[in-house]
Amino acid sequence: MQEQVAQRFVERIGPLEGDSAPLYVQLKRQIHDAISSNRLRAGEALPPERDLADSLSVSRVTVRKAFEGLVEAGLLVRRQGAGTFVAERVEKNFAAISSFSEDMQARGRTPHSVWLSRSEGLVTPEEAMALGLSPGTAVYRFARIRHADEVSMAIEHSTIPAFALPGVEAVRESLYAALADNRPVRVLQRLRAVLFRDDQSDLLGIERGSAGLEIERRGFARDGRTVEFTRSYYRGDSYDFVAELVAPDAP
Repeated sequence: MQEQVAQRFVERIGPLEGDSAPLYVQLKRQIHDAISSNRLRAGEALPPERDLADSLSVSRVTVRKAFEGLVEAGLLVRRQGAGTFVAERVEKNFAAISSFSEDMQARGRTPHSVWLSRSEGLVTPEEAMALGLSPGTAVYRFARIRHADEVSMAIEHSTIPAFALPGVEAVRESLYAALADNRPVRVLQRLRAVLFRDDQSDLLGIERGSAGLEIERRGFARDGRTVEFTRSYYRGDSYDFVAELVAPDAP
């Protein structure tokens, strides 16, 4: 049965092209093209490495290297004990106030962060303008790479006024959980298309110069004070932002 599944998978992605590229590169390219053309759909399981290797008459190492390259590119995800699957793009409601962790958990994915830095300091002129703070005010700064399962999704830089958190160590996985009663109830967001710089691409493990989305967010607590200034850089191949718009005279 597994062999038949693997053979049908090969028929869908097409045969290896037999060019001068290494076999794992050819296989990676064939799977990439099948995903891009929707012949392989989001959430679909791939055959086990051994069965696919047998069907293609290649080594298991070849299949593993192709899979690993596609996992790093965010096109495939590995799930412990379940196998390898076509990654599902995350659809983020641009009009909803929710954290990255909440978005991922709502989709059955496991969020985690790789910390780049956590520090305390005095507000910069740009931060003071964004947060409405006086010069010399203490702030906490957080920089991290956000992941869903094993896939890098975004680079996030946040500045939080010191009054809004008990300390820099209060933030573990979810910033909004740490903010507690100071969690934003209103936000202003600005979105623009960017090309990732080399250092950003390297942090995310993606091709240099890839397309991305920069989201600048200012969050306001219930008492009206600005409690968050965040710039996030989302992978363009993994995220879709949607918003519902209603005409003023709509019933």
